[in-house]
Amino acid sequence: MSTATAKQPSWLSKAVFYQIYPQSFCDSNGDGIGDLPGIISKLDYLQSLGVNALWLNPVFVSPFGDAGYDVVDFCKVAPRYGTNADLARLFKAAHKRGMKVVLDLVAGHTSDQHPWFKDACNNPKSPYSNYFIFTGQEEQRSCYYYQAAVVKGRRGGYYKPNFLAFQPCLNYGYMNPDPAKPWQLPTDHPDCLAVRGMLRDVMKFWLDLGCDGFRVDMAASLIKNDPEAIGLRCLWQGFRAWLDRDYPEAVLVSEWCNPINAIDSGYHIDFMIHFSDSAYRPLVGPGYALNGKARRPHVFFERAGEGDITEFLRIYQKHYEPTKGRGYIALPTGNHDFYRNSHGRDASELRVLYAMLLTMPGVPFIYYGDEIGMRNLTGITEKEGSMWRAPCRTPMQWDGAKPNLGFSTGKSKALYLPVDPAPDAPTVAAQERDPDSLLNFTRKLLALRAKHSALGNDGAFCPLYAEGGRYPFVYQRSDAKGSFAIAVNPGEAEVTIARPQLKNAKRLLGTAVVKGENLTVPGVGFGIFRLAE
Repeated sequence: MSTATAKQPSWLSKAVFYQIYPQSFCDSNGDGIGDLPGIISKLDYLQSLGVNALWLNPVFVSPFGDAGYDVVDFCKVAPRYGTNADLARLFKAAHKRGMKVVLDLVAGHTSDQHPWFKDACNNPKSPYSNYFIFTGQEEQRSCYYYQAAVVKGRRGGYYKPNFLAFQPCLNYGYMNPDPAKPWQLPTDHPDCLAVRGMLRDVMKFWLDLGCDGFRVDMAASLIKNDPEAIGLRCLWQGFRAWLDRDYPEAVLVSEWCNPINAIDSGYHIDFMIHFSDSAYRPLVGPGYALNGKARRPHVFFERAGEGDITEFLRIYQKHYEPTKGRGYIALPTGNHDFYRNSHGRDASELRVLYAMLLTMPGVPFIYYGDEIGMRNLTGITEKEGSMWRAPCRTPMQWDGAKPNLGFSTGKSKALYLPVDPAPDAPTVAAQERDPDSLLNFTRKLLALRAKHSALGNDGAFCPLYAEGGRYPFVYQRSDAKGSFAIAVNPGEAEVTIARPQLKNAKRLLGTAVVKGENLTVPGVGFGIFRLAE
């Protein structure tokens, strides 16, 4: 399959996503945990924000050792969130508003409580034995965080986990199996093909219920001993060909952070966040360890003004140029795996950051609460395998006049995680009343993006001023309907540069000024301009 000519879902060119961490978004029944009816109750708010697609973190039955990424039943909603009927109702309510809903697909592993795995551990002749990887011995560095885990059952020995010890790998096979290790099955082994079939059945189940696609967790983890991603490309291209044929409006979003590989493999969208070759790092800092002004080395979006935008562009354009027109890169405002970008930044700094993130090509993703500048809550107890990630997973802050900031009517001790206790905790209700709030600023940005297609997902991108160690960063977005320039200056010092392309430009948003051929951007400032025709 050639992804260069494969059909894209018709809605994707205008998609703006909002990521919802279900247990922390809105609790409808007072038990302290967000749920699907709570999400349904907030669809009008989300539509008013300017988003038209939702991505839900896992909502399936789970022991919640890793917040739902350890799945026991891939085709059943966890009771704490509601029922399958509630999820179908969410699909229908979203579609009524012209919105899409994408589910998180945990493709690479199950929970160790999954009935297949439990049977395979206790029955050496189990039909599911080869659905997992029982190594018989401990191996070096078998996954991201743990070595091979000990089998608890009659089988004995070890098994490969995919992330944490209680998340056994699903066995899609080895690209280059070692004959001396008989558990390394080739990718075309019947049992490995059966695992692929199982995944396809799961996808079909939810698509038939009304789901609009999937964000695939750890998308690069499925095939083992595959350093060139040859087997991975074959696997995902097969799923893409099936979707193009049977569900052409369904989207595949990867957590790969390698858009060249992901889009070549058939994905429509790939994130560039916190993995190895990420353009996000020189932009805002390492995703797992943002620490305000103490960040080292300096990143572009900080007041010190000592970052280097060329470090971002070097990586970004490496992936953008060969994938444009074939798929999309996503530079999200944040997600559930790393500190919010509000950490170490005030609202004015976030405005400058969002002015760039929400005017770049590709598909925008807004992490819940980022539109109001929710903070990381330090010092809170780890929850459901959150490790370092709990501070960015706290409940959505709806209304300061209501208990638990409007997240839940339950007792505060029953909340999934505590709400922000600060008197000035940002809330939707307060920012709705303030025309200059970050919330209303985000709305303005998304409205501009929706109004002018050149600022949208498919508009062309060209840097106009991007000098190593210097500010501002200026780039052009254009299509047949118009051309625009965006200038961002996260540093404290005002900067002026000569840019003939901006002569007679009309400012649409921001504080930057064009006089003749000179562009002046105040410290911690930006400007969005329509260029003269």
